[in-house]
Amino acid sequence: MIPGLHHVTAIAGDPQRNYDFYARFLGLRLVKRTVNFDDPGTYHFYFGDSIGTPGTILTFFPWPGARRGRHGTGQTTATSFAVPPGSLGFWEERARHHGFDTGREVRFEDELISLTDPDGLRLELVESAGRSDTPWDRAVPARHAIRGVHSVTLSEEGFERTAALLTGTLGFRRAAEAGNRFRFETGNPAGIVDVLCAPSGHRGLQGAGTVHHIAFRTPDEANQLAWRSKLAEAGMNVTPVLDRNYFHSIYFREPGGVLFEIATDPPGFAIDEPVEMLGSSLQLPQWFEPARRDIEAALPPLDTQEAFA
Repeated sequence: MIPGLHHVTAIAGDPQRNYDFYARFLGLRLVKRTVNFDDPGTYHFYFGDSIGTPGTILTFFPWPGARRGRHGTGQTTATSFAVPPGSLGFWEERARHHGFDTGREVRFEDELISLTDPDGLRLELVESAGRSDTPWDRAVPARHAIRGVHSVTLSEEGFERTAALLTGTLGFRRAAEAGNRFRFETGNPAGIVDVLCAPSGHRGLQGAGTVHHIAFRTPDEANQLAWRSKLAEAGMNVTPVLDRNYFHSIYFREPGGVLFEIATDPPGFAIDEPVEMLGSSLQLPQWFEPARRDIEAALPPLDTQEAFA
């Protein structure tokens, strides 16, 4: 069975604006500042808890001037974070103070608020007990700080084939439904996937403010290879194992078109800088080091001073 989500990766526009929202407003830690391994002229930011625990990570490819995407079917259309019970009032006031609108609702007995980031990415903060992840408390008090990813929402034209993959192959169980929303769970933190069936909706278009892919956890490379074989047997077109430096990855598209990844927990984000300095400087994989001077010259400046004061 898949333990739960490893990370969510989205597309942003301006890198400084992206950093300011997620580190200074939401209070996440920038646990890694590196580059897009397929486009080293672009940053890749990883935000998470204080040590970069799998299941707490939201990452971004920030492309300055990127065109806005369109939310729709075939996409992950909401990323939800867990916050401690009783924290929503704090977050509503904080959002008002910073000029962000929020909406409050109850979903499957969970109380949550919704908001969008400056690029239009849809986010939710869900009151959820029992998360033991170590929060980052530089910008937000620990008693209110985000504890990690709670869930994601997939918008789909259909339902049955995606549901069959989640339950029959990945090991989720169908836990609840309300209208056209169906909830699947693993029973672990960051182990919830909601499927929103929207047959009359338009197809999503990738761009700034949209999710690029979601990644599920696996404990090691042996388990990852077993998953690759199982997915191939189930008819998925799975990539070879790719080295992402901080984890190894395989990718495939689920039947509705959302890009899925299965990523290993190790080696983690402390392989190239100590935990106390995570995110404080640009880290490059070994194969990019010879081009460091050119890569650094091509990247826009980034002010992270407040996060390390």
